[in-house]
Amino acid sequence: MMNAAFGELGLDWRYVKLPVPPARFAETVRALPGSGYLGANVTIPHKLAAHELADERSSAAAAIGAANTLSFDDGMIWADNTDAGGLLDALDQPVAGLRGLVLGAGGAGRGAVWALREAGAAVAVWNRTAERARALARDMGVEHVERPRAADVLVNATSLGLRGEDLPAELGLEPADVVVDLVYGAVPTALCRWGERRGARVVDGLEVLVRQGARSLERWTGRAAPLDAMRSASTAV
Repeated sequence: MMNAAFGELGLDWRYVKLPVPPARFAETVRALPGSGYLGANVTIPHKLAAHELADERSSAAAAIGAANTLSFDDGMIWADNTDAGGLLDALDQPVAGLRGLVLGAGGAGRGAVWALREAGAAVAVWNRTAERARALARDMGVEHVERPRAADVLVNATSLGLRGEDLPAELGLEPADVVVDLVYGAVPTALCRWGERRGARVVDGLEVLVRQGARSLERWTGRAAPLDAMRSASTAV
């Protein structure tokens, strides 16, 4: 997706995958600028570590406590969280006054809770480990729920579904008007299929991926992201 965007913009840049174990994350990131890297995206399980590692943070990254985008500027590591803005971009509708339910209390969950709260939704958070959800709810000033409940906007920010798990069946989910699954793959997840069967507007993880990636790309390049090229590339895998 990113390489397609670079090509569309006429940039001789490369985006590569670097598998990094948590124990080597900090030293690897600090070595990237010297190897010619201008920035990096980070994903599970490194978003909290990326936030802690940074020398400077955007207001979103600072508030959320997690980062998915790093930029290397004049020897400094700058962190941003484009998950939050990317989620709202993908939703592409007002959420003020709506009830939001976020499943998951990790880095992606923190971003989703903050984004919905900042956009005016009444947010509740659920996590399998209840204490993590309670801690996130305290941090963000939102509600914690012991079990998933009905909502206008449902966001799955867990990894459930990544290996084919039937999330609605496992959790006994209530229908929602809008269903967002941050998990993505070659075929629609069980949560997306469940949402479609119930007449919900479904936003899949690939669209959120494109939108958060577009924000990262614009930070690194200073250019408007070619969304169509990025979508085409993301669905070609």
